[in-house]
Amino acid sequence: MTLGTIFLSETVGTAILLLLGAGVVANNILPKTKGFGTGALHINWGWGIAVFAGVLVSYKSGGHLNPAVTLGVVASGAKEFVPGIAVDAASIATYIGAQFVGAFIGATLAWLAYKTHFDQDAPDGVKLGVFSTGPEIRSYAWNTVTEILGTFVLVFVVLAAGHWGDSATKTPGGLGWLGALGVALLIVGIGASLGGPTGYAINPARDLGPRIAHAVLPIPNKGGSDWSYSWVPVVGPIIGGVLAGLLAGFLLPA
Repeated sequence: MTLGTIFLSETVGTAILLLLGAGVVANNILPKTKGFGTGALHINWGWGIAVFAGVLVSYKSGGHLNPAVTLGVVASGAKEFVPGIAVDAASIATYIGAQFVGAFIGATLAWLAYKTHFDQDAPDGVKLGVFSTGPEIRSYAWNTVTEILGTFVLVFVVLAAGHWGDSATKTPGGLGWLGALGVALLIVGIGASLGGPTGYAINPARDLGPRIAHAVLPIPNKGGSDWSYSWVPVVGPIIGGVLAGLLAGFLLPA
């Protein structure tokens, strides 16, 4: 196993995540789509399936797809990310760098899939909403709290899952591809429960990478990229992920 393999695995997985995740949002909010107006729960399920698919294809790297997960694993005291890849500055940078690159690529692919719909007129903020999150009530401090809590739940439960069944015993084969189903359902649950205030980024790469794509892609009448809010879905998830990793050592005994 090499860092190059890790980079490719995380890049491909995160690209799949954003292609499907941004795609389900586009299908719900862009003009003249087949899924227009199908609602928040449809988006939650779409993101859950997007994570499921992304985790499956990034099996070599462990399917982090999220800097908050990577930093949560680091904070938990893990010595290796996957067998043969030690936790150190180079591997951390490789994971996080690949996640941002993959998120940018995936968002760009989603734009290509819905190109003719992006070319239509839309209310202010709709086109940006395909790429990145935004609050329903803008309060930077409380929006950050929401992102901290949502990401804490994500990372804490993912770390807890490592103590269960096949994950804990390292049984060969185990549940196979269904092993990724748990995190997919977790994403749906977090969205349904905690996604209302901010749209639940719970992933710095998922928000910032596509926000950059929105800024540079030639989208007609796209409006601004809301950079004044962009730090919230980066800082909040990082704090939540690190807190989950630190507390896992006390609250999730081996």
